[in-house]
Amino acid sequence: MSRRRPIYLDYQATTPLDPEVSAAMLPFLEDRFGNPHSEHQIGWEAAGAVDEARRGVADLIGAAPGEIILTAGATEANNLSVMGVARRTKRRHILVSAIEHKCVLAPAAALSKQGFELQTIPVDADGIIDLERLAQLIRPDTALVSVMAANNEIGTLQPLKEISALCSEMGALFHSDAAQLAGKKPLDVLALGIDLLSLSAHKFYGPKGVGALYIAGNVRSQLAPIMYGGGQQDGMRPGTLAPMLCAGLAAAAEKALVQHDRDEQHTIALRARLLSRLRDRIPSIRINGSEESGLSGCLNIRIPGIDAHALLMMLQAELAASVGSACNAGLIEPSYVLGAIGLTPDEARASLRLGFGRFTTLDEIDQAVELICEKASRLSHSVAAE
Repeated sequence: MSRRRPIYLDYQATTPLDPEVSAAMLPFLEDRFGNPHSEHQIGWEAAGAVDEARRGVADLIGAAPGEIILTAGATEANNLSVMGVARRTKRRHILVSAIEHKCVLAPAAALSKQGFELQTIPVDADGIIDLERLAQLIRPDTALVSVMAANNEIGTLQPLKEISALCSEMGALFHSDAAQLAGKKPLDVLALGIDLLSLSAHKFYGPKGVGALYIAGNVRSQLAPIMYGGGQQDGMRPGTLAPMLCAGLAAAAEKALVQHDRDEQHTIALRARLLSRLRDRIPSIRINGSEESGLSGCLNIRIPGIDAHALLMMLQAELAASVGSACNAGLIEPSYVLGAIGLTPDEARASLRLGFGRFTTLDEIDQAVELICEKASRLSHSVAAE
């Protein structure tokens, strides 16, 4: 008999592939195998998936298909945004939030070694950008401001429209990593005033290995490619695109667009049940981030006196979740995101991220609560005995 798979509560890491998305991808593994950049019928059939992906993403975020560059995911899109702007601008100042994903922080740090001045925008205890501090930091020589739409660890949503207004006043470009937000809540890049926006298909029930970068039409000339090759996608991102992945991106975007509200109501119900039952069993539990302004499918909790990594090791056969930390050479480090919102290293180590979504059931939530509480109690007693 096969062993039962663990309950999956790690939706910020990746989401399950939607069956409708999988079905849309399959033909491109068989008959529609052509190179989408080839000028013949077989190539044109494959190119249809590329066109659909651009249209799907454009519709999802309120853009035009011609403003969409397809990438291998948000990591590539973020690097293209940060490095691409730096290669074209004469300005030498870059601002990033303290809780950006490392695929924004790392290229920005690389630029700081190439003559750019890099500054970090602080966040409050909920993880929300300090707009007054941003207004003080942004300057006439600021090339780019990068603030993620929703945080991957604590789910905090940012005031994107207010940030873009401050950028516009100084003529700085505004980039937002929307990997966690796209496909989960309505997005309108034009209304928000966003110049560059990154996303990944696998964060909203699509396949891994494909994503997109939105480049506002009036910004295109201010962005240089960071890879060179055969000139695909107008030379902005060379390389042969995978039609199967593009078809998956298109299908995931199309379904997300029509199912926003249903998914949101489902995750709101799951979150309310999860939080209520955890608080009933562990009254000392605390939420990291904003309880009001966050992704409904993300809950980052702190259980005082518990080592969350040890708890996950006890749960790993039955529950898949995450701690907000990075594992380097076998050493678990406290999350820099949790540090940025004011948590001590011990508080960060006591924190656990639970992510849920379209395919999570109420029964799984109830089982997860029982497992977490049981193992946390056992761990607490073990620590007390020592």
